[in-house]
Amino acid sequence: TVVAFDSFRFVIKGSLAGAAVYVAYDQGLLGSGTQGAEALKKAQAALPPAIQEWTSYIGWEVRALPPTPKFDFSPTDSWNKGVQTVMSALSVAPTRACEYTVEGWKYVKDLVK
Repeated sequence: TVVAFDSFRFVIKGSLAGAAVYVAYDQGLLGSGTQGAEALKKAQAALPPAIQEWTSYIGWEVRALPPTPKFDFSPTDSWNKGVQTVMSALSVAPTRACEYTVEGWKYVKDLVK
């Protein structure tokens, strides 16, 4: 029964993860920076009405919601910075690998002496 429970939990967690990835892809969060910016604008526009509806459904009384925070964030710029960082790291990777290999051999030789 423990194995069945563990496999059931695995299926549930896998399903939730798959659904989260699908929703992120469907909303354009996994696309280009421009698509991500549009998805962020849609989320900012939809959030206050959704909270109001949810609180009225539960029965909480919310008189005034604070305004949604304004993000000074450009997904396009962040995406480009991330791509530049990764490409920079990949371009120096062979040199660093050689340096670390030489240092490793030096260390091993010092241990053997």
